[in-house]
Amino acid sequence: MTTMTRFVPFRSPLEGLAVLQNLLNSIFNDFTSSNGEMQNESLSAGNFIPPVDIYEDANRLVLKLEVPGIPREDLQINLESQTLTVKGERKLIKDEKGENFHRIERRYGNFVRSFTLRATIETDSAQANYENGVLSITLQKKEAAKPKQLKIEIGSGSSSKSVPKQMEASRVA
Repeated sequence: MTTMTRFVPFRSPLEGLAVLQNLLNSIFNDFTSSNGEMQNESLSAGNFIPPVDIYEDANRLVLKLEVPGIPREDLQINLESQTLTVKGERKLIKDEKGENFHRIERRYGNFVRSFTLRATIETDSAQANYENGVLSITLQKKEAAKPKQLKIEIGSGSSSKSVPKQMEASRVA
């Protein structure tokens, strides 16, 4: 009997191990669940970690977290010493109007993300904005951390001796 395998050009060599690990985790989670019910998928329950983009420019550091479906009231931002912590909760609203879910793939529950900030960040100037499911946190850099441009004077001191040698070398070649 011949077995055919689909060729996926950018597949990671460890992808098979990740699938096996998820399957084993699912089996052990089902075995150890306290209510005795078998869960169809491990994606339907549990906490989630919202993805974040972090970038900086010359004057500021910006963090953008994707938290769609979470009301502004359920988000909490703490900034203590040099640690920024964002907490929130996405609640599963169970509507008893006879709706029958076939799948629940979106993650629900609590999350906590903590970020250690460099000492060059001015923590007193933090600003947060929540729009279209994206939480943006902007932190200004301290004045000492901002890049400075220095003007360098080019003199005609000892470099004039090397110019004729370079010219002679170019004539020989």
